Amino acid sequence: MVGVVTTFTHGQLPPWGLIAGLAIVAALLIGIRLAFPSRLPVIAAGVGVVGAVVVLSLQSTGGSVVVADDLVGWLWVLGPAAIAALAIVWPRRRVRPEAASESE
Repeated sequence: MVGVVTTFTHGQLPPWGLIAGLAIVAALLIGIRLAFPSRLPVIAAGVGVVGAVVVLSLQSTGGSVVVADDLVGWLWVLGPAAIAALAIVWPRRRVRPEAASESE
């Protein structure tokens, strides 16, 4: 849903719609990455967001498009993919174990 909604709103009030959409995608994907120890949930969310953007970027059979072939459109197509890639390779937060020697 995030990919669909932000794709339809990315062109509103340029450049604020694009900036807000990218911030929402980043918050979703990085939040999922930080919340789960596995990369699988963020991969699934990234595929969902990027897949929605790609599908809505294609020209329909009637010739209409949601994402225009301009700078904002290209930033929208490439931005979520880059954010998804960064969120997937984001390192896992490691919890430092209590030092056993300190408690003895």
